[in-house]
Amino acid sequence: MKLTSTHVERTLSQYPARAIPDDHPMMPRFNSQFGNHTFFIDESGLIILEPAEAGDDGKMTGRVIKLAGWSDDRHTTLMLHDRQVTDILVVLDKAA
Repeated sequence: MKLTSTHVERTLSQYPARAIPDDHPMMPRFNSQFGNHTFFIDESGLIILEPAEAGDDGKMTGRVIKLAGWSDDRHTTLMLHDRQVTDILVVLDKAA
């Protein structure tokens, strides 16, 4: 899921991560391997959001999906693993 800048801001206000800029040298590899997404780095590694069912209030949400974990204590190298679907949801619609 490719997010708008507004959705990135809303994500970062709810989830402790950093967005990877589109001009980062790894983006072509990430896009070819995982598709066109907005990628984030958090304490666990590389994540994306995928659309989730709207909540009871009808707001658009994204589910955190983990794609790779850190293979070293300094968080300099990522190791790919099977997609891990989490229970973490981010509300992407504007708060009421």
